[in-house]
Amino acid sequence: MKINQEKLFQVEEIPGTWERRKLGEICFTTSGGTPSRKVKSYYDGTIPWVKSGELEKGTITQTEEYISQEGLQSSSAKIFPKGTLLIALYGATIGKLGFLGVDAATNQAICGIFHNPFIDLKFLKHFLFSNRRKLVGQSAGGAQPNISQTILKDLHVVIPPLAEQQRIVARIEELFSSLDAGVESLKKAQAQLKTYRQAVLKWAFEGRLTNPDVKDGELPAGWKLIKIGDCATVGTGATPLKSTKEYYENGNIPWVTSGALNDEHVKEATDFVTEKAVRETNLTLYSKQTLLLAMYGEGKTRGKCSELMIEACTNQAIAAICFEKHDVRIKSYLKYFLLFNYNNVRNLAAGGVQPNLNLGIVRKTLFPLPPTLAQQQQVVAEIETRLSVCDKLEESIAQSLKQAEALRQSILKKAFEGKLVPQDPKDEPASVLLERICVEREKAGSTVAKIPTPARRKKKPCPKQ
Repeated sequence: MKINQEKLFQVEEIPGTWERRKLGEICFTTSGGTPSRKVKSYYDGTIPWVKSGELEKGTITQTEEYISQEGLQSSSAKIFPKGTLLIALYGATIGKLGFLGVDAATNQAICGIFHNPFIDLKFLKHFLFSNRRKLVGQSAGGAQPNISQTILKDLHVVIPPLAEQQRIVARIEELFSSLDAGVESLKKAQAQLKTYRQAVLKWAFEGRLTNPDVKDGELPAGWKLIKIGDCATVGTGATPLKSTKEYYENGNIPWVTSGALNDEHVKEATDFVTEKAVRETNLTLYSKQTLLLAMYGEGKTRGKCSELMIEACTNQAIAAICFEKHDVRIKSYLKYFLLFNYNNVRNLAAGGVQPNLNLGIVRKTLFPLPPTLAQQQQVVAEIETRLSVCDKLEESIAQSLKQAEALRQSILKKAFEGKLVPQDPKDEPASVLLERICVEREKAGSTVAKIPTPARRKKKPCPKQ
């Protein structure tokens, strides 16, 4: 079904002195290109060459790569003038925006929107930012969706009088500056809480939470280092043969892989095996409260610890740390130790290119343990009291960050409805701007404000007023 873009992007009501036109009718746009990577000399030049990932910089004055004049001429790359507004057309940065602080070329994943004297490009940038989600929604493709230049040119833009555009930009930037300062403070608080969490766990396993007078490098009296294997049974799982359908079809027994251990609790499974698989392979059905430790896996999975909240089997990439009834009391204590020591445990791995943990390493891993159940429980209680406060503060900060983003969108919505700054009856109406744009397009062969381009475009009739 074809989506009506005009309806999708249209602000319902605009002031009488404003106009609405397609972006392609008021601005000239074009994309860049990539010289062949096979020719080394193409990338030995002095011409800044922007990739879409660099739009995060805001205003671009330096680039990661520079191309030569030969590389420029051998490709569809072209030099965009300083002040050009750039938008990413596809990839992970789709819809990202930035300005050129120097003359530069770009790759084909970027569209350049050239300066013209009738449209404030800062105003246009804020308008495009407010419509980014909708633009991305119009993108085509699967694994790597893209915004075509047609989609971009067909975007209906609201056009206030030029003086009002500038007032709107000034007000947006004033409000965003205050908002950004608040967001920065919230993110700083988030970072401080993360540091505090680590400090709490460090103090806990040094004995400082419950023994403030303990000396550096020493454990409190009675504490000792013990191996995980001395207080728990450490086992693992298996991956039943995928070609044996009876092991998986209509299975109802949860089967956990190491990817599930990125959360502190495993509350559900996405894969299931059958009872036949459990009987005929090296699978064990582990009980709730079993600690799971990733011995290997993709990315940073190795060393992750999680608590099983359901009965489940695991694959062979997981060490299952099981406790007898009389030893389950140290489960929470050991879990916090493993969470805190993620990097240390991870670095115990053995092997070559992709080192892994194994059951022997896990069993021999040492951790400090208070001598009595009461002391162990006290340490856990102190940890949980402090981390509970952190959880509440982090939840509050996360909510405030969401509210800040909602406020940002509210500011933009008001801006493009004409409700952010007052209208001035002395302003020249936007219809006059459109007339001037039309004249300039005619003079320059339908490019805006005589922007030089690699090839002249065919003239188009002036948009109807």
